[in-house]
Amino acid sequence: MSKVDRRITKSQEAIKKAVTELMSEKSFDDITIQDIADRADVNRGTIYLHYMDKYDLLDKMIEEHINNLRELCHAASEMTFQEGNYVWFEYFEDNYLFFSTMLASKGAPTFRSRFLELVIEEYRPEVDTSEGKNQGLSEDVFLQFFASAIVGAVEWWFKNGMPLPARVMAEQTGALLDRNFE
Repeated sequence: MSKVDRRITKSQEAIKKAVTELMSEKSFDDITIQDIADRADVNRGTIYLHYMDKYDLLDKMIEEHINNLRELCHAASEMTFQEGNYVWFEYFEDNYLFFSTMLASKGAPTFRSRFLELVIEEYRPEVDTSEGKNQGLSEDVFLQFFASAIVGAVEWWFKNGMPLPARVMAEQTGALLDRNFE
């Protein structure tokens, strides 16, 4: 595995931070590569060195966070829903600007759908509609319902300025999941 030059990493982080900040201020469609370059204090050429265009940059940012959430989920696979949720809510809190911008921005509907797909994918192994209180329910309806609830709770949390600590959000959403996935 080759070592990435620290200057490259620093430039890429500045570019990602710049686009996220700009998206919190205006629509993604209105953001130009020059806006990103100016905010990141890099040349336009530096952006094009790493990304094809602003859409490629946004796609790579989304993919990076989705992959990080997937890894956190796999690392938490032996935990309770509450413990596993805490890992996610802590990550959301640490990356507040990105997630709040992505979930609030009309310019990034792709993120919400990717996030929803990830939640469905990660909870699918937990669903059993063959017996118990969920017997006879459609697995797809069950997953869509709970994934939408989780994404909605995260959106609510960000849109309201994180009124509850990450630990409380994890405990409460985890308790709701525990009640229905038993």
